[in-house]
Amino acid sequence: MSPRRVRAESDAVGRQDRPLRITVDGEPVDGIAGQTIAGVLLAADRLAWRRGPSGAPRGVFCGIGVCFDCLVTVGDERDVRACRRRARDGDVVTTQTREPAPDLPREAEPKVLPEPEPETVPSPEASPEPEAVPEPDRKTGRSPAPVDRVTSDPSGTGER
Repeated sequence: MSPRRVRAESDAVGRQDRPLRITVDGEPVDGIAGQTIAGVLLAADRLAWRRGPSGAPRGVFCGIGVCFDCLVTVGDERDVRACRRRARDGDVVTTQTREPAPDLPREAEPKVLPEPEPETVPSPEASPEPEAVPEPDRKTGRSPAPVDRVTSDPSGTGER
């Protein structure tokens, strides 16, 4: 995504710019009707508006709504992809962090407990462990045909 705008005199379509103003983290930012929130931020030389888990700055990465790096809060709506949402005059945009929402106390966060491991008790009639699968042939890349140990007799004597 490029922060540059098409100048009116070189616009082949003949668009007429309608200015708009949004508020981002309490600061007014000017844009043009039709721009996405990410486009308005980029045009205002704001390249990053989040921090990743490592602390690295994040802004627009893919620009088509796939990567979720450009998430913002618009009004009361969290997790809005700034590259997909058109800016509307008067939008109040708040940048997000990976912290919980401010109105959610830490003790109210859902706790994820580890799943208990199922108990396995070996039975006396437990079947023997399956035999290892032979490796594929290096020349052909094919696995050898399985041998049925109950019905085949490699010695040819008919005994088991």
